[in-house]
Amino acid sequence: MQTSGGGNTLSESEIVEAALRVVRADGVEKLSMRRLSRELGVSPMAPYYYVADKRELLDLVVTAALSGVRRPAPDSGPWQQRLRELIDQIDEKLRKHPGLGDVLLDQMLGKQLDLIAAVMEILFDAGFDDRNVLSAYATVHTYLFGRARVNPRDRSTAGVTLPDPVERAMRHIGDLRGKYTYDFGMDVLVAGLEAQLVRQRDGHVSSK
Repeated sequence: MQTSGGGNTLSESEIVEAALRVVRADGVEKLSMRRLSRELGVSPMAPYYYVADKRELLDLVVTAALSGVRRPAPDSGPWQQRLRELIDQIDEKLRKHPGLGDVLLDQMLGKQLDLIAAVMEILFDAGFDDRNVLSAYATVHTYLFGRARVNPRDRSTAGVTLPDPVERAMRHIGDLRGKYTYDFGMDVLVAGLEAQLVRQRDGHVSSK
């Protein structure tokens, strides 16, 4: 069994903490088994004694990164408030671990079943039927984990003549990664869910 540079056997928690340090510093795209071994100060093969591959490592990292998210109590407020509180907590964790949203976006019904169940329970409490709970969760999931892919730094508009509406809006491009746009999107999402719930109750959204 491989040991760390100090002669102590590696533990899973040490491996996960080292992986989290890499993610916080450089983003999840820079996390590899070789980069992890450098962070730990061990041979490149040492982590393989504890995790089979990068996929398993990422599962452990995601679980650790999202630990501590509190499930709002059913009597702590209306469903809108509880949903927002839960999503705000997850978003805060994602901001501390760049790139983690991409991992979670690719596994909608993956390892984080407790968090998925927590969101769905709130939606069921709100009155959504089974079919619409799944659709509502998918909408929340896509917004929460997919926002990072709307990256204004990926594209330069230098030297490009923009249509006037685009030019006016682009003056605020710095907001895309900040709280203003996050809050805006969450307000739109919750308002949309409220509207869909009314449609369901009025019989406009069929569960068949």
